[in-house]
Formats: sequence, structure tokens, C-alpha cells
Amino acid sequence: MLKPLGDRIVIKVIEDTEQTSGGIFIPDSAKEKPQKGEVVAVGAGKVNEKGEREPMDVKAGDTILYAKYAGTDIKIDGTEYKILSVKDALAIIE
Repeated sequence: MLKPLGDRIVIKVIEDTEQTSGGIFIPDSAKEKPQKGEVVAVGAGKVNEKGEREPMDVKAGDTILYAKYAGTDIKIDGTEYKILSVKDALAIIE
């Protein structure tokens, strides 16, 4: 698996349903970019001016909302992941 460096996190992208409540299927070209994902790996954290690691706000297993165009998309074994800075994580979904 991937081990992010510094203040980066790896998330598994969660795709929204491809069908509306009325039964209409939405083609890939009409879908919005997903903004929800499950954190699968977390870096050690950013080093502050004193040389200490700052704790991360998220942990593996959290479901988060992230900025629409943030991060780098990668695909491993057919699964979409995204590597992004923890500052691009907007909220934890509880």
C-alpha cells in the first residue's frame, strides 16, 4: 500500500450513485467530481518551527469531504485513490 509523507493523506474515493431517485442513469461525462473519500493512510504530520511533529486532524478510517480539485489521482488494482495535503480536507463526516 501507499505510505504518505509529511502532512499528506491517502483517501479511497467514494463515488456517488450513478442513478437518480427517478431511475435515470447518469453518464460519466455528466457527473461532478467526487468530493468524498475514506482515509486509508495518514502521514506522520508536518514538522513545525521547533522541529516537532504536529498531530494530524484525520486518521485512517475517517470519511472526509475534500476540496473539489485537490490532490493527485492514482489508480491501483482498479481502485481510485487520491493523495492530498491534510489542509485540503474540509470536514470529517460522522
